[in-house]
Amino acid sequence: MGVVGPTLWIRVAAAGRMHGPTRSPAAPVVVVLGARVRDGRPMKFLQGRLDTTVRLVRDGKASVVLVSGDAHGRSGDEIAAMVGYLVAAGVPRDRIVADPYGLDTYDTCIRAARTFGVRRALLVTQPFHLPRTVALARAAGIDAHGVRAGRAGGRRSTLVKNSVREILAYPKAARDVLSRRDPGVSSVPDDSVSDAAAREPGAWRR
Repeated sequence: MGVVGPTLWIRVAAAGRMHGPTRSPAAPVVVVLGARVRDGRPMKFLQGRLDTTVRLVRDGKASVVLVSGDAHGRSGDEIAAMVGYLVAAGVPRDRIVADPYGLDTYDTCIRAARTFGVRRALLVTQPFHLPRTVALARAAGIDAHGVRAGRAGGRRSTLVKNSVREILAYPKAARDVLSRRDPGVSSVPDDSVSDAAAREPGAWRR
């Protein structure tokens, strides 16, 4: 499979559905995709995603956060790092739901829909990653809008490398959707997201 067809599909699926934090629509859930950590703390890209998520929740754009990543990633436990960072920023712990089996972008989207019952959501990641993420979420049955995150500093060379790698991932995304493959880990339905949404909003720690 070449790159042109998948690129066209992704661009069309994501068109009009990518926003900055201030212009983002509201949704019940914001899904944060995992990325590398170091010594148990988020690295620059993941920190940028988490900072954007904190802003969305504080602005009332979403009430529940679903953190999705690899709890046994090569760089460390992405889930523990994300939860700890959000709680330290004041997000109430009972508003955060963790998916430790978001092993890649496709798995995050499929599991959000199948396991956690997410039907409408904001997805937070860097601009180079956002079109594929939105396209995959929509293919999973989620009414998804993407929110652009910064990278909290970091090297420009790393950004360029990741942008090239992202384009090369487009054919795999299309194959995953066409094959309807199951995620790497399948789980029974989990009501944690809907339960968190039903709670009264917690107080922010300033």
